[in-house]
Amino acid sequence: MRDHQHPFLPYTPSRPSEAELLRRGHELFGMLDQRRSVRWFSSDPVPREAIEIAVRIASTAPSGAHQQPWTFVATNDADVKRRVREAAEEEERRFYHHRQVPQWHAALARLETDEHKEFLETVPWLVAVFAQKSSVLPGGGRQKNYYVSESVGIACGLFITALHTMGLATLTHTPNPMAFLSEVFGRPATERPYILFPVGYPALDCEVPDLRRKALDEVLVFHGQEVASAPK
Repeated sequence: MRDHQHPFLPYTPSRPSEAELLRRGHELFGMLDQRRSVRWFSSDPVPREAIEIAVRIASTAPSGAHQQPWTFVATNDADVKRRVREAAEEEERRFYHHRQVPQWHAALARLETDEHKEFLETVPWLVAVFAQKSSVLPGGGRQKNYYVSESVGIACGLFITALHTMGLATLTHTPNPMAFLSEVFGRPATERPYILFPVGYPALDCEVPDLRRKALDEVLVFHGQEVASAPK
């Protein structure tokens, strides 16, 4: 036994066979490879519990010093969604029509996006994620958080995975700047807006750009000692 100054627990998850390990991995990839970002949503209601489950799953993410520096703020209030849409479209108009970023505009061309964000009112839920720059201590003081962007990013990835697994769709919406989200949702100065997720079912006439994901050999490099290939 190791000597610890803080509480520790045994961690002994079951270890699958190699065949089962690979089966699980292929099955998960097959499901997640169907995931797409959506801009045409149905207004059909989504139960509040689905949002709660997705945030529970997101909160299983690892984080710097286990500080879990994220706040998920969910709303299905029509007036709040309208305010978010109006503010987001104002920022998007500046981006598409006034900001001189031709390479960025060119990169987005194949997605055919513009400043119109009707989906922000159509979806049953908006979930804004805020990154906590510091945490409140039990005595009321504050403690700086570490690896905040990395931690919140991982949690958001799990949130997206949870939504897709349950049969829902979303979009990683990041109007720039996003300070209006702090005002609309009444968040403290110790938090900064990180991302906005519209959450719902895809519309019956939903379409997505015809894109391809990079092949494995474009994103994976085995370095160093030769790695044996899997048996065929």
